[in-house]
Amino acid sequence: MTIPTLPERIEFHRDRMWRREEELRVESALDAERFIEDVGFANTLTDARRAGPSLYIAVCGRRDVSLPRHVQKDEETRLTWYLKDEVMRRGRVYYAKLAGGRSMFVAPRLISHFAAVWMPRHKDEAGLLSEAAQRILKVLRREHELGTADLRAESGITERAPFNRALDELQRQMKVIPQDVIYRPFSYIWGLAEDRFPEELRKRVARKTALREIARAYLAGAGMSLLGETARASGLSRVDAGLGNHQLVDEGYAMRVTRGVYELGSLKKYADGTAA
Repeated sequence: MTIPTLPERIEFHRDRMWRREEELRVESALDAERFIEDVGFANTLTDARRAGPSLYIAVCGRRDVSLPRHVQKDEETRLTWYLKDEVMRRGRVYYAKLAGGRSMFVAPRLISHFAAVWMPRHKDEAGLLSEAAQRILKVLRREHELGTADLRAESGITERAPFNRALDELQRQMKVIPQDVIYRPFSYIWGLAEDRFPEELRKRVARKTALREIARAYLAGAGMSLLGETARASGLSRVDAGLGNHQLVDEGYAMRVTRGVYELGSLKKYADGTAA
């Protein structure tokens, strides 16, 4: 599949917004939190081959970034993992494996919008969550936080594979998050998303509004969204991403360039010479 070439002005916009410049690169947890707030949501350890902003790319501060074969020996990869853990501990932005099982960060302003798409209401859990996921969730609602080994024991799901599948399911549904990590022995500390972000997850947002605001966040950072790019970056389906982008066109925030390609309205007007 041939990837269309972006106009250089769009690449420059992404360089600034996605921290793909040496002087803008992320070097601390505070830098990382500001970056996530600016872009709305970001992947953790993806390179230039994956659509969307990435903490790893922001740490590298370069446009064309490829993950090395031996990540254990790579300084930039190690710094990314260190910052990921620090940001997770600080608890000021959302972190978990979300749509597609990808580790992602979400800014507080978008948590309720992501939840409107992916998080089932309490009354619907029995029909939507697997039995293993419900058992883990029941334990955490009683204990509120547990390390991996203790959570496996308390839930009675002692086999690693089904336990990990259930945890991934609960993260995708925005019910459970890792909130700390212990290195020796290695273990995540798991907790309820609603305990750490109660206001954001209590807020009710219409699904249509959520799609629009997720698409807005991506377009604001990307400058232009190519065919299927909003969906790949956010985890939305192509249909849902399209619905979000169509709303942005209707309100004048975005301009449709061609089928499935949208440009930030302010950039398009400037490029056409219609804005000061």
